[in-house]
Amino acid sequence: MTTTPRSIGVGLISVGWMGKLHARAYSTIPYVYPELGIEPRLVIAADTEPSRIDFARDVLGFAEGTTDYREVLAHPEVDVVSICAPNFLHAEIGIAAAQAGKHFWIEKPVGRGAEETNAVREAAAAAGVVTSIGYNYRHAPAVEHARRLVAEGKLGRITNVRAAFFSGYASEPNGALSWRFDRRLAGTGVLADLFSHAADLCQYVLGPVAEITALTNTVYTQRPKIPMGTGTHFAVIEDGEMGDVENEDYAAALVRFGPSARGAGAVGTIEASRVAVGPECGYQIEVYGTEGSLKWDFERMNELKVCLGRNNDEQGYTTVNASPKHGDYARFQPGPGNSMGFDDLKVIEAKKFLLAVAGGEQANSNINDAASAAAIVSAAETSAETGQWQKLEEIDGTTAARA
Repeated sequence: MTTTPRSIGVGLISVGWMGKLHARAYSTIPYVYPELGIEPRLVIAADTEPSRIDFARDVLGFAEGTTDYREVLAHPEVDVVSICAPNFLHAEIGIAAAQAGKHFWIEKPVGRGAEETNAVREAAAAAGVVTSIGYNYRHAPAVEHARRLVAEGKLGRITNVRAAFFSGYASEPNGALSWRFDRRLAGTGVLADLFSHAADLCQYVLGPVAEITALTNTVYTQRPKIPMGTGTHFAVIEDGEMGDVENEDYAAALVRFGPSARGAGAVGTIEASRVAVGPECGYQIEVYGTEGSLKWDFERMNELKVCLGRNNDEQGYTTVNASPKHGDYARFQPGPGNSMGFDDLKVIEAKKFLLAVAGGEQANSNINDAASAAAIVSAAETSAETGQWQKLEEIDGTTAARA
């Protein structure tokens, strides 16, 4: 017997690279997860650039387009909204979406700091809407397997962790002074952009961070100016007028995990850089325990290095290929060695979001996770300024791993 699919009307705000990924992820749901009976319907997309609106209608398949995001939120056929606008608009649009009663999937950072993020959290709670945050790396099947190994105690008592997110998108000294380097528009620099991802991954795998001390550094204090909306931070400008970089290029922290964490009492380091030469998306986590350890690097997303046992005849790491036994891998590939990619992680993220909207499993990252990551970023920035350890209060309702 067949059932009528549940239609969920989708609105999109900003049709850039990430907006296109969201749209494709929604469209893929009926093919990858047919048993859910969910049929996303692309209703309306908003962008300030008319050519992007045309692309949303003609290529992505949205029925309507607009230059005003408020029309997306007011549309009666829209049930869920994807917010993919630049960082400085996230809080404004997130609050407006909640007040309009629309469930929303928003890219990180949700706000330019903990205050804005908490304002969105309060609005979402007051409206009772479902939220999802763009921490897509946590959905990699190898990461889900790592989380399970920790939960099952296969590594023994967790002693320490190392996490890092190194990228080279700002390694060019003549890279344009885009909005990402403007504190008014972006808030913090690499802390909000990359460090927050690493902090979220640590909490997803091990549990809530309770204490942190950090330092930051700005490697390139000036960059050539570029008119707003005419390029990206990848643009290179020779002999241009220089302007000041207002936030940090590099951050490093020592952390301690709280008593509710699966890694309770464990310590670790978190690093992030946007000016590294070499790594392009070097997003890594290493977890060490009394009975074993594991390593994962996004640049080799479908592999997990695992060592279990202290007294084996064969010491060292075994490379475990992601397989249908891990996470949602089987939805995309039939067997090990057939690699998944970044875009597939957004499909998993869309599935978790829509399933929660439909009243199913609440496994999606949510606004509480965003608030927790923002609190870590804020504490790291305060510690870098004062040189003092900062304590963190545990936030309820997150998906952090707990004992």
